[in-house]
Amino acid sequence: MQTRRFPALGPSGKEINSTLNVAIAYEDLETGKRAMKTYEYMVRELGNQCPFSSRMWKFDVLALPRLKEMAAQDAAAAELIMVSAHEGKQLPTEVKAWMELWLSYKTQATALVGLFGNESINSPVRTYLADVARRAKIEFFCQPGIWPGSTDKHNAATQPWAQDHQSFAFLNAAQEPSAVSHWGINE
Repeated sequence: MQTRRFPALGPSGKEINSTLNVAIAYEDLETGKRAMKTYEYMVRELGNQCPFSSRMWKFDVLALPRLKEMAAQDAAAAELIMVSAHEGKQLPTEVKAWMELWLSYKTQATALVGLFGNESINSPVRTYLADVARRAKIEFFCQPGIWPGSTDKHNAATQPWAQDHQSFAFLNAAQEPSAVSHWGINE
């Protein structure tokens, strides 16, 4: 009988980065607050398990080539990417160009999260984001129309996907009142 010996595992010399990096793109002040509430909820609920880091990018700055490049690098390095927007119209061209750019990089992302207001479930923005997530081979999470004061007939009680995804409570975070502690250079 032959016995194989393997060397003992020791330090690899590589530092393990346990920080959860989050890249956030937002349309305006209202959608930026929604994204920050969601981010702060995640930090509050999960912050004792790992440190968090976020980079926020307003849609407007993504029209500038150098800033779009920096934002794409941030998104490619992030484990979680959030897009917070009003849903009534298509995403601006510069936002789609930013997404296509980060898709061209090797990404660390595991999920794309769409944060929207009181709009309907079927929308071009949701469809586009779901397609981006599919092409990136990452998960897509989105909470359609379940907000305080919503008159939308679609709610968690009537949607099977909502019942199946109750564990993704961070999508409810924007409903909770919270002070936005800080903004970045983009606001």
